[in-house]
Amino acid sequence: MNDQIHSDGSDHEHGALGDAEYAEFMELAAEEGFDAEEVEGAIGEAGHGPLPALAVVGRPNVGKSTLVNRIIGRREAVVEDKPGVTRDRVTYEAEWAGRRFKVVDTGGWEQDVLGIDASVAAQAEYAIEAADAVVFVVDSTVGATDTDEAVVKLLRRAGKPVVLCANKVDGQSGEADATALWSLGLGEPHPVSSLHGRGTGDLLDAVLEALPEAPAQRFGTAIGGPRRIALIGRPNVGKSSLLNKVANEDRVVVNELAGTTRDPVDELIELGGITWKFIDTAGIRRRVHLQEGADYYASLRTAAAVEKAEVAVILIDAGESISVQDQRIITMAVEAGRALVIAYNKWDTLDEERRYYLEREIETELAQIAWAPRVNVSAVTGRHMEKLVPAIETALAGWETRIPTGRLNAFLGEVVASHPHPVRGGKQPRILFGTQAGTKPPRFVLFSSGFLEHGYRRFVERRLREEFGFEGTPIHISVRVREKRGRNK
Repeated sequence: MNDQIHSDGSDHEHGALGDAEYAEFMELAAEEGFDAEEVEGAIGEAGHGPLPALAVVGRPNVGKSTLVNRIIGRREAVVEDKPGVTRDRVTYEAEWAGRRFKVVDTGGWEQDVLGIDASVAAQAEYAIEAADAVVFVVDSTVGATDTDEAVVKLLRRAGKPVVLCANKVDGQSGEADATALWSLGLGEPHPVSSLHGRGTGDLLDAVLEALPEAPAQRFGTAIGGPRRIALIGRPNVGKSSLLNKVANEDRVVVNELAGTTRDPVDELIELGGITWKFIDTAGIRRRVHLQEGADYYASLRTAAAVEKAEVAVILIDAGESISVQDQRIITMAVEAGRALVIAYNKWDTLDEERRYYLEREIETELAQIAWAPRVNVSAVTGRHMEKLVPAIETALAGWETRIPTGRLNAFLGEVVASHPHPVRGGKQPRILFGTQAGTKPPRFVLFSSGFLEHGYRRFVERRLREEFGFEGTPIHISVRVREKRGRNK
């Protein structure tokens, strides 16, 4: 069937649509008065596979976040005139010259108890692992420091493409300072003022040359290879114990002291006749931006592990109240577009009262992921461990599901007829047609006669789940509004 051919949306110019389906869809779009280029752009945008990632690295206060804001075209990254404001790794989507990519804004490193060399190594190690190319930002008014030199050695050894940004060049007089950075041995320094925008176009042209069309790390491995499962959660919820239990042997260190695991550990484990690749990650602490040393960098590596996984199994300590941190971890996995399974660990320790209150907490605190499969397990006793793999398989199936365009539009027609959008300002916007442009996770683009309110989009998502399942996966819905009615109508 046509809808099964290009399921990942990354190997076909029409997203997940086959040629015949695409031609039919474009005819429909023309009848409704949509510009062909606009429709193609919407399908391409919604149907892309994983985007290549660009990491922006450098010492504190060299202007990384200001540069990121300039690249993405809006003020989102926190900017303050003091070092160390950015501590969390933050990812944004950007576009330049028609190409889309991810920008990873990294925090400057601190001279903590581990020593400057170890801190520089951890930050650069993360940037190298998570990115397809790196922009290395240096303050041209200060020149190359010992810290900059240390980063250069690591980046050079890594073999990743590096674009050197000589920041804070506000005029021609500063270009001589930028020229001095040739001494770093990374090639041409691009003089830029991220504050005023000077030189950023030339820098981005160089970035596009360095970035691959698609990321080097694709989901999974070769056809038939092991699927990647990231075990994530707060410290000491039992991630390592769970990995040992499914492996039937002690593969990783388990200790009652929270934070024993610092580096992700990849383990090939056979379950139910299938080989899976499990990644045991370091626990994510409550306030990552206040962490120092190993804990801070463990959190960065955990985020990188989620980026490379297909399914995130999120462990929650059933004996404790669901915390803001649990919700933050869930949000990380959802925003990364991963299939999701929620595992409530230490279930064997619960009494009836705690079970009652936990159910109430799940209803109120985790209502936004009611679609995620749930398993109640004990990593110590092995209770219900046999239910973990079916839950993972269910989530993967939902993550890869695609609805043919004809069937989707029949469904949308029924939804619009039975539950039309509320009238706003004397107008009633209407969904005209739509398509599923991609999978992993499912990505839909709807074309409408007017702006669709957020609440109505949520309603459409809920109905999609009721009709087609999509269990265990986030759903992305984008909307394109018709500006003018075409002549054909």
